[in-house]
Amino acid sequence: MANTILGETQEEEDEILPRKDYESLDYDRCINDPYLEVLETMDNKKGRRYEAVKWMMVFAIGVCTGLVGLFVDFFVRLFSQLKFGVVQTSVEECSQKGCLALSLLELLGFNLTFVFLASLLVLIEPVAAGSGIPEIKCYLNGVKVPGIVRLRTLLCKVFGVLFSVAGGLFVGKEGPMIHSGAVVGAGLPQFQSISLRKIQFNFPYFRSDRDKRDFVSAGAAAGVAAAFGAPIGGTLFSLEEGSSFWNQGLTWKVLFCSMSATFTLNFFRSGIQFGSWGSFQLPGLLNFGEFKCSDSDKKCHLWTAMDLGFFVVMGVIGGLLGATFNCLNKRLAKYRMRNVHPKPKLVRVLESLLVSLVTTVVVFMASMVLGECRQMSSSSQIGNDSFQLQVTSEDVNSSIKTFFCPNETYNDMATLFFNPQESAILQLFHQDGTFSPVTLALFFALYFLLACWTYGTSVPSGLFVPSLLCGAAFGRLVANVLKSYIGLGHIYSGTFALIGAAAFLGGVVRMTISLTVILIESTNEITYGLPIMITLMVAKWTGDFFNKGIYDIHVGLRGVPLLEWETEVEMDKGQPEVTRGPGGLWKRASVGQDKRGHGESGLWTVSWSGLQSASQPRLSYAEMAEDYPRYPDIHDLDLTLLNPRMIVDVTPYMNPSPFTVSPNTHVSQVFNLFRTMGLRHLPVVNAVGEIVGIITRHNLTFEFLHARLRQHYQTI
Repeated sequence: MANTILGETQEEEDEILPRKDYESLDYDRCINDPYLEVLETMDNKKGRRYEAVKWMMVFAIGVCTGLVGLFVDFFVRLFSQLKFGVVQTSVEECSQKGCLALSLLELLGFNLTFVFLASLLVLIEPVAAGSGIPEIKCYLNGVKVPGIVRLRTLLCKVFGVLFSVAGGLFVGKEGPMIHSGAVVGAGLPQFQSISLRKIQFNFPYFRSDRDKRDFVSAGAAAGVAAAFGAPIGGTLFSLEEGSSFWNQGLTWKVLFCSMSATFTLNFFRSGIQFGSWGSFQLPGLLNFGEFKCSDSDKKCHLWTAMDLGFFVVMGVIGGLLGATFNCLNKRLAKYRMRNVHPKPKLVRVLESLLVSLVTTVVVFMASMVLGECRQMSSSSQIGNDSFQLQVTSEDVNSSIKTFFCPNETYNDMATLFFNPQESAILQLFHQDGTFSPVTLALFFALYFLLACWTYGTSVPSGLFVPSLLCGAAFGRLVANVLKSYIGLGHIYSGTFALIGAAAFLGGVVRMTISLTVILIESTNEITYGLPIMITLMVAKWTGDFFNKGIYDIHVGLRGVPLLEWETEVEMDKGQPEVTRGPGGLWKRASVGQDKRGHGESGLWTVSWSGLQSASQPRLSYAEMAEDYPRYPDIHDLDLTLLNPRMIVDVTPYMNPSPFTVSPNTHVSQVFNLFRTMGLRHLPVVNAVGEIVGIITRHNLTFEFLHARLRQHYQTI
């Protein structure tokens, strides 16, 4: 029953939504004659040069990703300050004159203009919509997602997220930073772009899917590192969420890339904001500040062993809330796929503008009408010792809004809604003044619903910051209830806000080890390691009982053949009938049959009924890799102009010893071989060496294997 409420019924899961025929990247090396010629000329000196170039490229990717983050942060801050400055001045003037409608129109003018620009950029490059994390996860899993790592995608993503965040939508810039880093990682080592065809450099290195994917792993990790100031968390994110294929050398390069991104961003942000070049005070786009009890409060502790019980309960609630969020968002996404996407593209822009309009009106009305005037704490007026270099007391106090409140009081709802999201998170983590439980509950409910509606619209949008802010409000609400109504005076509200943020974010995205390390690095407080880890584990287990994480849900809706870490044990039941073709796992192929489609399932065969041309030139490896990654299409060749008795011998370019399996191989063995080696296709060979079928990525997906297993049970 629970799965039916928050999960999906079997009928809904079997529902066919629009699918695309995605192809695989080829991570396996094709050891053909041209490649062997390259290996013969390779010596230690060339090997060292190749490795040195790789390290330089990794460093360059980290620096460029950091600079992209700096660009986004600078202009988001600039536009937000301009918008909030104009509107706040107008509100203060109009509260006496009674012209608040004018203030609302000003805010709407800013927000609708910014969101309109963000939507237009997504119309230019539709792949730039959303956070980009599901697409990058698919790419690192080995799926070729069209246009995902192009320069045009990067430009639309960067400028789009800048406008969507400045436009007041409940989205973050951290998720798109991961996508941006991945595009930088894919494009920089190529030294060429499809968007800028005339700019070409003769750079012979890294012309394969294998190299490109390693750089995309490094770029995605650098994006996390720049967003949160968490280089180790970025490395673990790339390992946990993205990369299917990993080795020790790649780990070291990815960490180096993440460090480069973090310290590039830190260097420039510290210099621009504080004028202290070289001081490294701002490690990431999102800073949680330092959690520290006031020196005057001797009873205060960040957390105690007794609090762990509350954290577990918060983890369960966070998992339930996350599952609810994912369920609602999935239903919205399905509705959009059926009713919005098939219509003219202008409808997507109108939907984004509608979301912006509703969000702006809700924020304005809630700030003006629903807020309560709360007494400022003494530490807020004098200065708070708990903020040192990273977060000063002025950062928090300057973002306090006093709309319609008398002296020495502030409007708690306006303080949360009428600020950039990062400032609101700092308020919930560090503001000593109290927030009304009613205000926190209303803020959580409104933010939850609007963030759920916003994620999936046609604007670049991240989910990390909205989830953290929503969860922080939930955690602060729990702390208020425990303090005021149960009388637990030792509780530190900031800790509960942090645990609430972790619980809700963990319930939505279902990340464990990487998210734990990201949050520890962001707080700069190792003592939070145990409570954060326990909370995230409980939130993930609770959420997984109902449905998948938000990124996996969107991958499934797109119909991408993503391969999980391992297949289920029951798939080996009833062997070998489940794997036997053509109704089983693999597709039958008849040798000598010409398959003209250039997709994965096309099995290329050579007809030997003719005379070979004696003057056929031999291509070198450099010539073969010259057009990477877009090779000419077989359909562009006009074969009718050629002499039908002339043939092309492709033997030198074929892999003489590819991975193969027999028709009786168990599903789990086929799955592990295909996924571990990063194959594009896997030939099925019988006992006498004849090819009798071929296995592609589509034949190993969870849905395909379950369908075959159901077929098997129905026939027995």
